[in-house]
Amino acid sequence: MTPSQNHTVWTQWPELKAPSGFRILNPDNHPLESSDLSEITFYVPSYMGGRKVLEHTLKMPRLQILQVPNAGFDDALEFLNPGVTLCNARGVHDASTAELAMALALSSRRGFYNFAVAQHAGHWEHKRYASFNDSSIGIIGAGSIAQTLARYLAPYDVKITFFSRSGKDGALKISELDSQLPKLDILFLVLPLNNESKHLMNAERLRKMKDGAVLVNVGRGAIIETEALISELNSGRIFAGLDVTDPEPLPEKHPLWSAKNLILSPHVGGNSTAFDSRAKALIEEQLRRLHAGEELLNIVAKG
Repeated sequence: MTPSQNHTVWTQWPELKAPSGFRILNPDNHPLESSDLSEITFYVPSYMGGRKVLEHTLKMPRLQILQVPNAGFDDALEFLNPGVTLCNARGVHDASTAELAMALALSSRRGFYNFAVAQHAGHWEHKRYASFNDSSIGIIGAGSIAQTLARYLAPYDVKITFFSRSGKDGALKISELDSQLPKLDILFLVLPLNNESKHLMNAERLRKMKDGAVLVNVGRGAIIETEALISELNSGRIFAGLDVTDPEPLPEKHPLWSAKNLILSPHVGGNSTAFDSRAKALIEEQLRRLHAGEELLNIVAKG
């Protein structure tokens, strides 16, 4: 990449450090809704802003780099015009997302939801639940979040099986998942959404899950076939912890709200106090590389 001194950068962080010659814009000095966006060449949509913040790229004719603050980038592809490089935030959300996945699995396995309901009702309901230890665990995904999750699982007495499309580095291929589902006590979904992963966990695969097993999804909602999951949950046969849903956000009175054996969090996997410092460090490194003419990190597509 050719060194440049003339980039105009928009991010949500006013205190961002940037190389000399870079113009830094933010919501305080350049609100997107009311400002001229034609000079912006490097754009970081505000975190958790959804489609609304991506649509601002339509008013950025000089945009060269779209740096999304998420690991997932499927929603940004629509806005990738010719000549625009798309980078994701691989690594930024590893700690937060992996710890939430752990919390959902532990809470589901040990009955925390039912304990909380009983607490609010003033009932002392002593009940035995399955231990997290001695579990057979599957992780579908081979990215940095999956690797971080495996590190967090290391202190427990569990057996971990990775699944990936390629089956490299000791993982089983996703095509082998069906034969393994009846053996798994906990299954984590930490893969991106694409044509191959959409409805990966369909009715047939959900039926193959072991009785009492826990399904945790911190990837994308559409990886699971929602209606089929609701049916399995309401049967009482399996448990689930979901940070993502399909549809999302989940509408009022949607049957998922009242499904049995389910813990829901509102897509907060990466949205913790650990986000800002890691995101700013990534953006500052990207700007340094851009200034030095080095290849950017986490390039996932070029328009």
